[in-house]
Amino acid sequence: MRLSAAGLGGLTLAGLPSEKIHAATDTPALHFPPRAKRVIFLFMHGGPSQVDTFDYKPRLTADDGKQLPFAPAMNISATPKLLRSPWKFARHGECGNWVSELLPHTAAHIDDLCVVRSMYSRGQSHGQAVSMLHTGSDNLVRPSVGAWISYGLGSDNPDLPAFVSISPSSGHGGPRNYGCAFLPAMHQATAIGSSGKLGDAKIQHLGNDRLSETEQVEQLALLQAMNRDHLARVERDEQISGAIESFDLAFRMQAAAPDVLDLSRESEHTQQQYGIGTKATDNFGRQCLLARRLVEAGVRYVEVSTGNVWDQHGNLKDGHEKNSLATDRPVAALLADLKTRGMLDDTLIVWGGEFGRTPIAQGTNGRDHNPQGFTYWLAGGGVKGGLAYGNTDDYGYYAVEDRVHMHDLHATILHLLGIDHLRLTYRYAGRDFRLTDVYGEVVHDLLA
Repeated sequence: MRLSAAGLGGLTLAGLPSEKIHAATDTPALHFPPRAKRVIFLFMHGGPSQVDTFDYKPRLTADDGKQLPFAPAMNISATPKLLRSPWKFARHGECGNWVSELLPHTAAHIDDLCVVRSMYSRGQSHGQAVSMLHTGSDNLVRPSVGAWISYGLGSDNPDLPAFVSISPSSGHGGPRNYGCAFLPAMHQATAIGSSGKLGDAKIQHLGNDRLSETEQVEQLALLQAMNRDHLARVERDEQISGAIESFDLAFRMQAAAPDVLDLSRESEHTQQQYGIGTKATDNFGRQCLLARRLVEAGVRYVEVSTGNVWDQHGNLKDGHEKNSLATDRPVAALLADLKTRGMLDDTLIVWGGEFGRTPIAQGTNGRDHNPQGFTYWLAGGGVKGGLAYGNTDDYGYYAVEDRVHMHDLHATILHLLGIDHLRLTYRYAGRDFRLTDVYGEVVHDLLA
């Protein structure tokens, strides 16, 4: 594990400029001993309701239909009447943490989950909140979390990308959510599938039917010679440097990627565990199994997306039941599979959406967006299993105790990977940028 030499643009360690670091050694040390080697982010796009999943609120049930006894968020214009959860909650595991009946398979793993019930973020709209989640900014074009991790750590496998986005959504920022912005081009994600659908699980344009392997080698050699000649003349051009690395990687991936993407190499038992072959769970099950195969092969950061399906402004019961049916079993299978393979200890799993939902009704049977207080959970990768951290108010609206901002979550993820979020920087347009901007604190209480 090391910070890769790909970070020549402006990575600083111990306050020293990157030129001095790389002049001294090609393999600078991590800032901290890493607890995790890799990350799988399970993006529940649309915003699952915290008060219907992990944040049990008996007071909400007792006061169903009554007026919210305090002011709602500024984006709420309707009469704020409380809406109880239509699902029962129960304690699970040795830790006794609450989980609703929506997620029975995940509940079986509650002792491995670090449940953060006091998340808050910026962005009342999907576009703002999704951008905040993925890039640390709700309105500016910035590198995504995966791009920062790719830039800082590189891939564990030189023949595969460091960052893969499975079934990314085309809306609410689209490619910006897995883009590299001003970081070198090679740190943008390789996308497989789109809009929550995996499809045939292939990387587009990976093969070349027009040229033989020998001809491809000759073509690539000529192209790279021209790029390097240009680079020698201008001395420094991060985009050309990134293109050189990307072209080399793309050629190597032709041999390495197809085997990794081939889910038929998994046993029938494993595929059944993930719900592959069952209509409700087949798509997301394939995504989760592919994520495990990718990180096992050396990909550093994998995002799996449901598509914008959790956005229940109406029909809360039908919508959340459909979504949980599609994702609960595959997510639990991923946790169990990683644990069986001895990979959960150094693989960080992160589950959550761009925000949560209001405890007050929208219409008669829906919930509106709620970035003021919502739930995430983390597992493996050096976090405390069986922990329920922080609290919202009695109705689950506002985070009030041990609040964790999205910047804090980003800082904590980097810390678990051995990176100080204050010191992973990139100089662009005359200033040093970082994922957490000028904010963020590592939440040490979450660490095992």
